[in-house]
Amino acid sequence: MALIAFQYLSYIRAMILSVTATLPPNWLIIPFVSLLLMIATGPVFFPSFWHHHYKKLSLLIGAVVGVYYVFLLHNSFLPIETLAEYVSFISLLTLLYVASGGIYIFVDIESKALSNILFLFIAAILTNLIGTTGASVLLIRPFMRLNRYRLKPYHIIFFIFIVSNVGGSLTPIGDPPLFMGFLKGVPFQWTLSHLWKPWLVAISSLLAIFYYFETKNKELDEVDSNVHYTNKVLITGKRNFLWLLVAVASVFLDPNIFDSIPYIDFHGKKLSFVRESIQLIGAFLSFTFANSKALKSNDFDFEPIKEVAFLFIGIFLSMMPALQLLEAFAHGAGSSLLLTDSIVYWTSGIFSSVLDNAPTYLNVLTLILSKSGLSINEIDDVKQFLSGENFTQLIALSTGAVFFGAMTYIGNGPNFMVKAIAEQNGVKMPDFGKYIAKFSLPILLPVLILVWLLFFI
Repeated sequence: MALIAFQYLSYIRAMILSVTATLPPNWLIIPFVSLLLMIATGPVFFPSFWHHHYKKLSLLIGAVVGVYYVFLLHNSFLPIETLAEYVSFISLLTLLYVASGGIYIFVDIESKALSNILFLFIAAILTNLIGTTGASVLLIRPFMRLNRYRLKPYHIIFFIFIVSNVGGSLTPIGDPPLFMGFLKGVPFQWTLSHLWKPWLVAISSLLAIFYYFETKNKELDEVDSNVHYTNKVLITGKRNFLWLLVAVASVFLDPNIFDSIPYIDFHGKKLSFVRESIQLIGAFLSFTFANSKALKSNDFDFEPIKEVAFLFIGIFLSMMPALQLLEAFAHGAGSSLLLTDSIVYWTSGIFSSVLDNAPTYLNVLTLILSKSGLSINEIDDVKQFLSGENFTQLIALSTGAVFFGAMTYIGNGPNFMVKAIAEQNGVKMPDFGKYIAKFSLPILLPVLILVWLLFFI
């Protein structure tokens, strides 16, 4: 069934022929694919070169695509809009990373399968209150400390599956695609009332598989049985929780929500950097006044956030052609294609695995609304669709966009951040290809298929 999603790509060429003046050539996707391949192979086949030059390579590839748009396609609007989206992405991530770095959480509990499962389940719930990014950067270090005597890469992988992705599907705060839906008119409580069943099935399935991995991990047997645990959670740097609250609250400082927020009208788009300014100032202040003991205990430095910042500016710019072709397809084919819950689920999921899942969500939402003769730009149209018989397509779209973000390291921003923090702490994480071959395909994909069979077929 997943192959159906790729059949839609055959229609894109027809879309290109009708709007050639505004769309890039097919081959301009090559820089994006090349960057993905380098991210996958660089740390394995040429690690020294990659470590020293990945920043330059990412900037170069992004610049090539950006320059092509500005000087050959005469389209400066999309690169500027993309850079604005990148600033929004990295400013929030920076505040969350820096603020959480000043919070030292030590879970002094014996590392057992059940304690890990309880930790991950609570973290999955918390994700819906502070977002996948906030929960990921705040909780990955305590999770590693909990398993300090038996920490393996699979602990980090399941953390990415559960906390950085699937967990955040119950509220619009949880994951960016759902927040985009909220901005377009999807009621705040809609996600909880309609996605809790897929959420529960996926979380339960992943935790059950995680339990199997835990039973195979015998490393704790080698630890001195005289180790004493206080069964307490110790927290240093509690004042930085205020900065995490600022990060979550600032997300709503959007001119599309509050008309009173200053913005620049840029070709019909409301660009405002009030939110981003608050986030970057908050990052500076949270670091300046952070508890020094907490920073030292966390071995805090800026290398992980720098790696994410440099790689994702190249990703954001180089994936413009892919997103633009997908958008053209959504606008042009909405009234002529057969859409089912299955097709929506797999299409949104597959593209969300390698592209930014927020614009993927919006493009597929455009497609399903167009099929019903409705517009994504009209809140009343969105509400009308939700009251109709095809509203289950939005459940499929929301589930696919969020759940499939865990299929690759770049499927969702927190994935790469968690990987970088884990590697900083000495965990030998699988490279891009091994992550997919050893974990995503054999573990996550069957869970995604189960969700499909139970809810969307």
